[in-house]
Amino acid sequence: METTVNEIAPKVYRLSTFVPEVAAPAGFTFNQFLVDAEEPFLFHTGMRGLFPLVSAAVARVMPVERLRWIGFGHVEADECGAMNLWLAAAPNAQLMHGALGCMVSVNDLADRPPRMLEDNEAIDLGDKRLRYLATPHVPHGWDAGCFYEESDATLFCGDLLTHVGQSAALTASDVLGPAIEAENLFQASAITPLAAPTLRRLAALKAKRLAIMHGASFEGDTGAALEGLARDFERRLAA
Repeated sequence: METTVNEIAPKVYRLSTFVPEVAAPAGFTFNQFLVDAEEPFLFHTGMRGLFPLVSAAVARVMPVERLRWIGFGHVEADECGAMNLWLAAAPNAQLMHGALGCMVSVNDLADRPPRMLEDNEAIDLGDKRLRYLATPHVPHGWDAGCFYEESDATLFCGDLLTHVGQSAALTASDVLGPAIEAENLFQASAITPLAAPTLRRLAALKAKRLAIMHGASFEGDTGAALEGLARDFERRLAA
């Protein structure tokens, strides 16, 4: 396996590892995102087993020890499994996650205390600005949330719009259809009455691009893609 590095927005890098054994025969990508700001931010740590590959990929962009912030969408191995390895490699780095997730899990799991974020709280990275958006149970996990980079309108949306297969780093092609197919396959989303309204809150951002954890990142009508996912979730809930 190898981890590829692609710049999908100014100073925003997709670090992608394709694992053919997952969701075979199509395979599955595990993506992290690096924001090379004055205070650099890594979204998703990856699993512990991928740390050598992913940390080497970060080092191709900047020294790993420069990392200042590490975040993730929810507590799950591929999202935060390697968090303590990153904290050891970057002595000045601090985890940041939603307050609920910190109280329930991260305060105990992390080797250093995390920064606890409230819904809609902004974080100044110097030349970039993040906003934390709590999305409980969307797509899954009570502690789920997204980060929105406001200066260039990139939404780090985690497992939303997951799709299988090896893909381009950034696409303008349809991601909704493949995401619906992946949901049919995995049935991974927690579809409650709050799911569609939460997705519509994200759609209203009208982000320029979606940084998707599993599959290609998307640049185009992000509002339509998220609205389409909301309608699909409503259909599933009604059924």
